[in-house]
Amino acid sequence: MTLHLAEIAQAVAPGAHAVLLLDQAGWHLSQDLVIPENITIVPLPPKCPELNPVENIWQFVRDNWLSNRVFKSYADILDHCCHAWNRLVSQPWTIMSIGTRSWAHGF
Repeated sequence: MTLHLAEIAQAVAPGAHAVLLLDQAGWHLSQDLVIPENITIVPLPPKCPELNPVENIWQFVRDNWLSNRVFKSYADILDHCCHAWNRLVSQPWTIMSIGTRSWAHGF
């Protein structure tokens, strides 16, 4: 996660500041995590998938392309995951409908 944050920090424009909303996975909030000065982490409350739509996206991917399978090898897992990802990104309207929260657009 520290390396991931370092990559994000490099992409933040000079003088700008990034705010990352993250779930409370252990590696997101580890005491050993090095957080760059141009990033602030805001942890989401636990067990609130309505605040973290990507959880619903991952569930859709698992339900439609990755669940109920026995993989033959690591390469087979990678192939299935790449196929699932490519199917997902070819459906931007599906992504939008899963990630949209009607209560967030009423203002």
